[in-house]
Amino acid sequence: MNIKDLKLSEFVTKPITVSPSTSLLKTREIILQKKVKRVIVTDKNHPIGVITEKDIAKKIYELGTKPIKSVKAKDFKLKKLYTLNKENSVKECAKLMKKHRISLVIILNKNKTLAGIVSKTNLATAFLTKGTDSTLVSKVMKTDIITAAPSDPILFVESLLLKYGISRIIIKRNQKPVGVITFRDFVPAKIPQWIAESADPKEVQEYKFKKGLTETHANQMNYLFPFHATDIMSTNPITVNKDNEVKVAITKMIKYNISGLPVLNNSRLVGIITKSDIVSTLAN
Repeated sequence: MNIKDLKLSEFVTKPITVSPSTSLLKTREIILQKKVKRVIVTDKNHPIGVITEKDIAKKIYELGTKPIKSVKAKDFKLKKLYTLNKENSVKECAKLMKKHRISLVIILNKNKTLAGIVSKTNLATAFLTKGTDSTLVSKVMKTDIITAAPSDPILFVESLLLKYGISRIIIKRNQKPVGVITFRDFVPAKIPQWIAESADPKEVQEYKFKKGLTETHANQMNYLFPFHATDIMSTNPITVNKDNEVKVAITKMIKYNISGLPVLNNSRLVGIITKSDIVSTLAN
């Protein structure tokens, strides 16, 4: 049977859940301890929302003078949930993810209670274990890469993540990847304290969301933000060669619990391959 026709029942996993009254601090702690990218908010086993690393990073910035201890899961703007059941196929799930640019589909029981989830990781695992495809990375990867330099302020790096709606920024030096920053890198950092000490919140928001920062503006803001990409980036990034099979890339993503890999050609950065790219191949 073609992998795309397999039922989701083979790939459903049990998610980490929190209640609407769970605090932001506790939610952040759970995400870090469990090494997951998101938690499901449930009320009497009915899914009502999803909170991701990105949501927490953004919420921390929005607090202002509000005590962080007072923020609950119910205070997050709950996203629309996309749902299927165990009888739906891998292809149907991949198409839903691709269409709505989501990383997770909620799987419901007949009574609308939470049966589990299917994530991009689950579909990538299906591709690896059930598929017979020998496609090369070069056929799947993206070549339009958003990068930053090691010396760039971390708020500038986050502004790129938000502006382009991506999950990771490759930090490069001399055309070689030297690090990666994702939203997970912002979650444990005590960012509110040093922002409060360093800059006016309005300036921070302008800096983060300003489109097309000029070099002059960036230089003016540098003195406000002493922290740079090198302070929080994951060094020695896991990479893959453009002539490797896609399954090699998936194996590395799963082994190291990451969602994307810089792609190299003769040690030079030429692209990026992510789990979203794998999902796209399953959706077609």
